[in-house]
Formats: sequence, structure tokens, C-alpha cells
Amino acid sequence: QVQLVESGGGLVQPGGSLRLSCAASRSIFSIDTMSWYRQAPGKGRELVARLHSGVIADYADSVKDRFTISRDNAKNMVYLQMNSLKPEDTAVYYCHIDTYWGPGTQVTVSS
Repeated sequence: QVQLVESGGGLVQPGGSLRLSCAASRSIFSIDTMSWYRQAPGKGRELVARLHSGVIADYADSVKDRFTISRDNAKNMVYLQMNSLKPEDTAVYYCHIDTYWGPGTQVTVSS
């Protein structure tokens, strides 16, 4: 079993940046795919970014060229760097590794 805890969310102005972190309770070295999802109020959960096969990253069209997913196997961490944030990026962001989910971290983009 793996426990995941996200951090790094908060309130940021449009155009700002945040880096989300996801800490895993055990080694993620052998896990191929890890992802970030988000869920905005009144909407379903959507895939934001996925890292698989070691280095292949896929992004939702809405965040392409603004968000970057990465992993640090030595620290059992997954990151989501978010730049040029927009109000429509406001959501709860979830880390997803294997079959496990974190509790989420709130990101609010507002002036």
C-alpha cells in the first residue's frame, strides 16, 4: 500500500506560479505511471498531467506549455510545476500513483 500526501497549494494571482509536491510513503522507483488530476467545483475529475515510461509526459491541452510534471525517485516525490496560472486552473489537485490517490490540495487562482 502507498500513502500519498500533496502539498504546495494555495492562493495565487493570475500569471503566478506554484509547485505542487506529492510525497509517497514508500519507494516509487518501480512504478511506471504517475499522474496529477484536478477537480473544479461542480465538475468531474480531469487528468492534468501524466508521466510514464520513465520520461514521457502527457498534458491536458489546457495546461500544455504551462505545467511540467516530474519525479524524484530518490525522494519518493512527484511534482507539478504550474506557471502562468489562470483562474480556470482553480481546483483541488490530486496525485495518483498506481491505484492510490492523495487527499488533494486546493489551488485558487484569483486577484
